[in-house]
Amino acid sequence: MGMMSIASSPPEAASPAHCRAHKAFLLCNYVLLGAASSCIFLTLSLRLIPSACGLLLILLHALTIASAIAGCAAASGSSSRWYGAHMVATVLTAILQGSVAVLVFTRTSDFLADGLRSYVREEDGAVILKMVGALCLVIFCMEWVVMALAFVLRYHTYVDGSGVRRSAKVQQEGDVSNWPWPLQV
Repeated sequence: MGMMSIASSPPEAASPAHCRAHKAFLLCNYVLLGAASSCIFLTLSLRLIPSACGLLLILLHALTIASAIAGCAAASGSSSRWYGAHMVATVLTAILQGSVAVLVFTRTSDFLADGLRSYVREEDGAVILKMVGALCLVIFCMEWVVMALAFVLRYHTYVDGSGVRRSAKVQQEGDVSNWPWPLQV
């Protein structure tokens, strides 16, 4: 009944393709976790705590980490509500990570001087910011891979029969022979 942990394995009855997709999904989420935490540490090394843009940049990476952790449970689980929420969060973080990467690579000096107000030397700050931009680009690409793998996992879960399927068949009103005892009158 609980959520699936990050280190969980696919069901025993799963197909080999489902197992491979599950392992690839976990590996991609681990890469996302590592890249986002590295971005947080690089952003903190710019010494921009009083800056609102710096705080938003750190919060974006924290959202990416939360999305990767939640994705491990949501895409492998049977709840379509959590799956939908994970996909929306992943799309939003991917778009924002891509935007940050473009902003960092096209306007590094303006972004560093005006938006972030860093306390490190401009040359060192530009190098650190370009490393953050490169990691944001990696995160952007990995987010889309994670979304594709989440879709594949959800599809395999549905096809393998462990997904939630509801029948729309309604019983005939006169057929009460197979009703449970308390409901018979």
